[in-house]
Amino acid sequence: MSDNASLPSRQARVPDAAAGRRFDAVLAELFPEFSRSRLSEWIKSGAVLLDGSPVRGRDPVRGGEVATLNATLDTETNAQPEDIPLSVLYEDEHVFVIDKPAGLVVHPGAGNPTGTLVNALLFRDPSLAAVPRAGVVHRLDKDTSGVMVVARTLQAQTALVEQLSAREVHRQYLAVVSGALVSGGTADAPIDRHPRDRLRMAVREDGRDAVTHYRLRERFRAHTALECRLETGRTHQIRVHMAHLKHPIIGDPLYGGALKLPKGATDELVAQLRGFRRQALHAETLEFVHPITGEAIRNSAPVPADMLALMKALRGDSQLFAERERR
Repeated sequence: MSDNASLPSRQARVPDAAAGRRFDAVLAELFPEFSRSRLSEWIKSGAVLLDGSPVRGRDPVRGGEVATLNATLDTETNAQPEDIPLSVLYEDEHVFVIDKPAGLVVHPGAGNPTGTLVNALLFRDPSLAAVPRAGVVHRLDKDTSGVMVVARTLQAQTALVEQLSAREVHRQYLAVVSGALVSGGTADAPIDRHPRDRLRMAVREDGRDAVTHYRLRERFRAHTALECRLETGRTHQIRVHMAHLKHPIIGDPLYGGALKLPKGATDELVAQLRGFRRQALHAETLEFVHPITGEAIRNSAPVPADMLALMKALRGDSQLFAERERR
């Protein structure tokens, strides 16, 4: 559910130098805290006036007019603040950067009405109720851990969404996959909803473009730790691309397939592989331009204990196997 919240009336004078330019383009510069698409909707609905009269977005301005914004904004009302601990890596008055644990859902939904990241954010900063999606600009899957940025103002949210759309945000992940890869590469394969299973995504020729760059972090006997960098941000992108390359992520319940144990695996590794019940995927590093100051912000989230234990078991198994081969 959502509710309509009235925004305070705002006015701004059109610069003389803007004479002859389209009204919608000038308006985006006068009110940078709102996205162009939202401003366009308000122009069409008559919520934006120029010298007291409605105009079209394509109409040219003369310069010197006064633009008035009297709009309403959809705000979430069904999510309630909840005292859920958050690991905050960076914060100021404009953004939060958090380390999301595996198991935490980002948005409330039919199966998770409470106990989500949004509930936690609203508790930490109640003013986020006035920002669409409580400031969330990108999401991580429930069982993917790691770093996320959250906007605390409309202006910050608009700027961050634009950076993501322009592929200017650096997002680096650690993934542990099945199979011993010999080199890195790029998965350039479009993704969209699976044609039969609506819970899954799939590589499809008619899908949206999706690009994942990956390189070797550590090679084990029958598995590989990869450093993955997102160029695009499709739902389940790394998980789908790795499965498409026949190297699914360990523990992935949707795309991992049947568990395959390496021949002669150590007891420790067998226990780790059988007990790892989430995709071994961690959003390790996030780098973006601060939406207000223009400063480069870079934060990294430490690799969680379960993935460290998994990699330790893989490493030990590989070392033991190598020693056996040398005998």
